[in-house]
Amino acid sequence: MSTLSFESLCLKEEEDFDTDLESDEIEESHLEVSVPDVYLQACKLVGVVPVSYFLRNYDSTAMDLTHHGLGPLGCKALAIALVSDMNINSLELGDNHIQAEGAKYLAEMLRANFTIKRLDLSNNYLRSAGAEHVTNVLLNNISLKSVKLSGNGFTDDDAKYFADALLTNSRIKELDLSHNEFCGKGGEQLGQLLANNEGLEVLNLSWNHFRMKGAVALCAGLKVNMTLTHLDLSWNGFGNEGALAMGEALKFNNTLVHLNLNNNRVTNEGVGMLCRGLEFNDTLQVLLLAYNTLTVEGALSLVNVVKNTPRTALEEINICNVRVNETFVHLLEVTCQEHPGLDVQFGGVGGFIAKKPPKRIDPMKVIQDYLDQRKLRLWDFFRNIDKDGTMRVPVADFRKAVQQSSIPLDRYQIEELIQRLDRDRTGIVDYRGLADTRKQMMRDHRRQLRKVESRQKKEKQKSDRILKTFQSAVEAATPHGSIVISPGGAREGSSGPRHFSATPLSSWHHMVVSNGSRYSVSNLSNELGRLPASPLRPAGSSALRSYSQPNLLGDSARSSPGDPASAQGAHSDPEMAYSKPSPSALPLTRSRSALGAEQPAVKAKRVRKKKSTKRRD
Repeated sequence: MSTLSFESLCLKEEEDFDTDLESDEIEESHLEVSVPDVYLQACKLVGVVPVSYFLRNYDSTAMDLTHHGLGPLGCKALAIALVSDMNINSLELGDNHIQAEGAKYLAEMLRANFTIKRLDLSNNYLRSAGAEHVTNVLLNNISLKSVKLSGNGFTDDDAKYFADALLTNSRIKELDLSHNEFCGKGGEQLGQLLANNEGLEVLNLSWNHFRMKGAVALCAGLKVNMTLTHLDLSWNGFGNEGALAMGEALKFNNTLVHLNLNNNRVTNEGVGMLCRGLEFNDTLQVLLLAYNTLTVEGALSLVNVVKNTPRTALEEINICNVRVNETFVHLLEVTCQEHPGLDVQFGGVGGFIAKKPPKRIDPMKVIQDYLDQRKLRLWDFFRNIDKDGTMRVPVADFRKAVQQSSIPLDRYQIEELIQRLDRDRTGIVDYRGLADTRKQMMRDHRRQLRKVESRQKKEKQKSDRILKTFQSAVEAATPHGSIVISPGGAREGSSGPRHFSATPLSSWHHMVVSNGSRYSVSNLSNELGRLPASPLRPAGSSALRSYSQPNLLGDSARSSPGDPASAQGAHSDPEMAYSKPSPSALPLTRSRSALGAEQPAVKAKRVRKKKSTKRRD
C-alpha cells in the first residue's frame, strides 16, 4: 500500500504539531477507536457539525446522506472517517453541494477504501474541476461498480475525461451522466466510450443536448458495443436523423435489452426508420417512445414490425401519449396471439389517421390525357364543337359538348375550366384561350414535377449524409489495434485527466485515532491485506495489463519482466516502440558476394560520367 501523506488535508493553522508527543500516544494507546469517534474527532478538527444520521447508522452497509448539506468541509470529515471503514458498500451523497473540493477529498479516500461499490454524487455542482477528480477515481479505484453523476454541470470538454478513464476501467457496470450539458462534441467522446469500453452495462444519458450530431456519434458507438444492456437517451432532441442512426445501430447490436427514447422529437417518419433496424434485431425487449410526435401511423408501424418479425424479442412498447383507432386495436390483438408476451401501452382509443383531402386534377390535364390516348390534336377536339368554323363557341355549347363526350370530367371540373377560359364573362370560348390554357397547364405540371424531384433528392441526400456520417463515426470509434495500458498510470502523450499525487486522508486519520492502535498506519495495511491490492504499484512490480483487443504480438516482441519499460506496457514509450534499430542491431542477411555484386554498378556509373565529361571537352 502506498505511503499516505497529510500535507494536503490539514488546515494551515494546524500544520505544526509535536511529532514526539504523537509517537508517545501511539505507543501508549491500547484501546480501539470506533468509526463514530473518528468521525466526531474529524468534525471537531475540520470545524463542522456532525451528521447524526451517520452516527446512528455507521454500521449499516448502505449510507444515504442525501440532502444533508455537508458542503466541502463536511465531506472532508466524512472522508476521514471512511478511510478504513469496512462496512459501507453503498454511499449516497446527492444534493450536498460538495463541489470540486469535496470530490477531491472523496477521491483521496477512495484510494484506500476498497469496500464502497456504489457512489452517488448527483447534484453537487462538481463542474469541470470536479470531473477531473471523479475520473481520477475511475482510473485508480478497483471496487466501484456504480457511479451516479447526474446534474453536475459537466460540459463537452469534460466528456473526454470520462471517455479516457473508462477506456481502461471495465469494472464500472453502471454510469449515470444525466441532466448535464453534453452537446454534439460530448456525444462524439461518449460514442468513443461506448465503442471502447468492455464492462459498462447500464448508461443513463438523458436530459442532455446531443441533437443530431451527438446522436449519430452515440449510435455509432452503440453499433460496435458488446456489453451495454440498458441505455437511456430520453429528452435529447434526436429527431428523425437520430432515429435513422439508431435504426442502423440496432441492425448490428446484439446486447441491448432496454432502450429509452422518450421525448426525442421523433415523428412517424423517424419511427419507420427505427423499424428498419428492429427487423434485424433479436435482443431488444423494452422500447420507450412516449411523448414523441407520433400518431396512429407510427403506432401501426411498431406493431407491424413485431408481427412481421418472428424472431423479435420485443416485450414492451411504450407510446402512452398516442391515441389509436380500432384498426390498431385489431392488429394488436392479432399480433398478441403470435407474441403473447407483448405489452403495448397507448393513450386510449379515439385517434384517427390524418387524411389529406384528395388533390383535384387539373381539368385541362384530363382533356390532354384524353386526347393523347386517342392520338388526337386539340384542334380536332375544338373543331368538333365549332360547327361554324369561327374559332369561337358559346359557353353553353362548350359545356354541353364536354358533358356529352366521354372525357372523365365532373360538373365541378367543367365549371372550373369554363371560368379559366372565359375570365371576362363574355359568354364565348375561343380556341386561342383554350391553347393558352393548355400551355399554362403544361408549364405548371413540369414545375410541380421539378419540385417533387428536388424534394426527394434533398431527402435522399440528407439520409445519405447522415448514413455517411454514421459510418465515419463507426470507423473512428472502432479500435484498430491493441491498446496496452498500465491501470495505475496514464499513457504517455495522452491528453486525458491529470493524475494527482497520492495524498489520501490516512495521515489525518492516523492523527485522529492516535489514542488507539487499531487504526494506526502500520496496522491499517495489515487489516487491508486481505482486500484487493491497490492499483498504485511500486516501480519494481509487474503492472497489470488491459487489452481492448487480443494481443497479436508474440512472446519475442514483449520485453523481459525485469525491463523497466515492460512495467508500463508495450506501448508506454512511443520512442522505444517506433524507433528504428541501429545498424549494428540489424542481422546480416547478405553475403559478401551479394554485397560485392552491387559495386560494379557503381563503377559503371562513374565511367559513364567520365566519358560524358570527355565528350563535352
